[in-house]
Amino acid sequence: SLLLINSGMAPLKPYFIGEEVPPKKRVTTCQKCIRTPDIDNVGKTSRHGTFFEMLGNFSFGDYFKTEAINFAWEFLTKVVGIDEDKLYVSVYEDDDEAVEIWKKEIGLSDDRITRLGKEDNFWEIGTGPCGPCSEIYVDRGEEYSCGSPDCKVGCDCDRYVEVWNLVFTQFDRDKDGNYSKLAHPNIDTGMGLERLAAYCQGVDTIFEVDTIRYILDYVCSLAGVKYGEDKETDVSIRVITDHIRSVVFMISDGILPSNEGRGYVLKRLIRRTIRHGMLIGIKDAFIEKVAEKVMEISGKAYPELIAKKTSILKVLSVEEKKFNETINQGLELINSFTKDLKVLSGEEAFKLYDTFGFPIELTNEIMAEKGITVDMDGFEQAMKEQKEKARNARSKDIISYRSDLTNIVSKFDKTEFDGYVDFAGKGKILSIIKDNEEVDLIKDNEEAFVIFDKTPFYAESGGQECDTGKIMGANVDADVTDVTKSGDKFIHQVKIKKGILEKGNVYDLSIYRQNRLNTQRNHSATHLLHSALKRVLGEHVNQAGSSVNNKRLRFDFSHYEKMTDEQIKEVEKLVNAYILSSTEVTCFETEKEKASELGAMALFGEKYGKIVRVVKMGNISTELCGGCHVNNTNEICMFKIISESSVSSGVRRIEALTGLEAIEYSLNNIKKVEEINQALKTKAKDDEEVDKIEDLIRENKELRKEVKALKSEQKGDIVSVLLEKAEKMGDIDVIISEVEDTDAGAMRELCDKIKDKAEKCVIFLLSVTGDKGMMIASASKDVVKDGFHCGNFIREVAKSVSSGGGGRPDMAQAGLKDITRAAEAVENAKNIVKDMI
Repeated sequence: SLLLINSGMAPLKPYFIGEEVPPKKRVTTCQKCIRTPDIDNVGKTSRHGTFFEMLGNFSFGDYFKTEAINFAWEFLTKVVGIDEDKLYVSVYEDDDEAVEIWKKEIGLSDDRITRLGKEDNFWEIGTGPCGPCSEIYVDRGEEYSCGSPDCKVGCDCDRYVEVWNLVFTQFDRDKDGNYSKLAHPNIDTGMGLERLAAYCQGVDTIFEVDTIRYILDYVCSLAGVKYGEDKETDVSIRVITDHIRSVVFMISDGILPSNEGRGYVLKRLIRRTIRHGMLIGIKDAFIEKVAEKVMEISGKAYPELIAKKTSILKVLSVEEKKFNETINQGLELINSFTKDLKVLSGEEAFKLYDTFGFPIELTNEIMAEKGITVDMDGFEQAMKEQKEKARNARSKDIISYRSDLTNIVSKFDKTEFDGYVDFAGKGKILSIIKDNEEVDLIKDNEEAFVIFDKTPFYAESGGQECDTGKIMGANVDADVTDVTKSGDKFIHQVKIKKGILEKGNVYDLSIYRQNRLNTQRNHSATHLLHSALKRVLGEHVNQAGSSVNNKRLRFDFSHYEKMTDEQIKEVEKLVNAYILSSTEVTCFETEKEKASELGAMALFGEKYGKIVRVVKMGNISTELCGGCHVNNTNEICMFKIISESSVSSGVRRIEALTGLEAIEYSLNNIKKVEEINQALKTKAKDDEEVDKIEDLIRENKELRKEVKALKSEQKGDIVSVLLEKAEKMGDIDVIISEVEDTDAGAMRELCDKIKDKAEKCVIFLLSVTGDKGMMIASASKDVVKDGFHCGNFIREVAKSVSSGGGGRPDMAQAGLKDITRAAEAVENAKNIVKDMI
């Protein structure tokens, strides 16, 4: 239910709510946590961080308040050695029991105990186990006080710092907000290692703890700055120091940058790190270097950092390179349209996000530094509209039974699937559903949904498409065109060709055998592909989705960059080697824990029961999977990759063929090569056709250069003509004209040539090529310096003819949606420019 582990008890929740039995009644932990709700405060305070190591003591129905309080006090005073007189506590306002223990067992006076309300000292997340808290604070001294006479435990300043939180989980909260006592109350305690270390080492902030300071000092050396001399610089240094720890640990746990979920959290942290590096003057790529310092200082405690060092650094390198390109383009745009601006429109903010990949959080930060507000309501509205357009674009008629028939099918027992081995069988009709109502029978040319007690038809799930086939009987011939699941019931979409299908009768069911065999080849090939990708690209590769049918397979996987041609060939070669190894494929059911012991891979996000199905292919692959597979890898016959592409940030996609489809694809490619040889009059040997094609390309480039030179000479004449047509507005030459059949690059070049000859000028050119129109605006340096903005100019012209565009103060462009309005655009440009000069 969480994107990231953000507290000590989060992974132990199943024990607290009774879903699982804990290994022991008493547990202690030290674990990595990521917490990002306060990300904007990181670097600005002494105690906020996104990454921390959480220490915890837990009791599952064993000891309770008295023992927990005594354990905490003993540890802090006797083991850590904190002076008792410097420790203060808070308790929940109604928890008299805890107050009495602190007073009688520990000996604290009333002035050392503060009662706080539910917001501060009561732990609960929705329904389920919850309870009051008691927190222990250390008094760092008056020099850390805010100076208020009311400064005490609970104040937001840096004097009283919480070092331990004791949660007494003694209630169960129901959906109506009622609290009942738990029969076996639990203890959940938490203490941040960094905060405790800061106090024990006598430093002011968590950033000055020895292990973290090691990273911080290296950041300073890269930037050539000193820590503690400038507040704004210190904020950036702390942000980099904190965030780099987070991203290194996140990547080591298999998270990759993406545009959603935990991957987006990672991407955001990386991008904030890079930007704050820019703010303190780090010009070159630096994030890999700082990451290595994290591994140096934490690698002994967390050996996975060293084991995965290469892939961690590669992910960071790729992401830094991509973001540097994004941020430079984004900052250029921001600077172009924020002059004398007080509010950045939601439309512009969304354009930065959607078109240029500029994170809205980063836009907010940069705007805040400039004293500009971002219209977030407008941004959210633009985001909503874009999502709606995307949803409408991909919407199609979806069979309504997936949700509408839930109540009808829920009363039936589980459908028995007997199609792993047998491609035909008998099934008794339990229900026929037509127009969302149960009927007794259907006849000629009618369609309905049918539930059998058992079936050989595989229902679409796990990325594998459903089987199709036939229903036969004494007086019926029917087609099964689709099969899906509702819980553990299989719902068959059936069309009667002739005869009658009747509830309660038993019929012969058979799937299309060849389709299933082809589908099995493709499904088994995805398992081999998964294994090959891990071997070639690294252990960070994990399945992110798949689709297999009787024609081809599609496999999505986590990876940070485009695969090279060599890597694709190596993966393809490895999968075919697996196929030729004639490895037996075994499928069996076992307990989930035993499957884990066997090393079976599970898909993240999938829900598994206690009993799982394991598909094992020798030593090549072991995965949890409910799909249909070959009996031996040699049945796949052949594997051919036909494409490798990007799905989203951090996710790649391979599409491939197997069996006869792969053979036919390869034969077609051979035929194409033969046709190329015939056209080139070459022979298919020694790459003769390749040499000939390269010669043709070189010759084509030379001819293009000659054509470009001729066009350049022609442009010289066009420049003279346009300058003669220029209209004087004050001391500025205004050139507004439509030019024939010219692309955007050529129009920009033409503008540059005009500016070379005209001292002060504004240029607007429009060209129509085929059914597309393009508008370019440009202005000389002196005109821009006086306040003219081409981006604003072209935006107004485009808007006047129902189009859109924008750009820099000195150069901007826009499309022309309706080419019949070209003359209107030129005329409007003449009027608009008068108001802007």
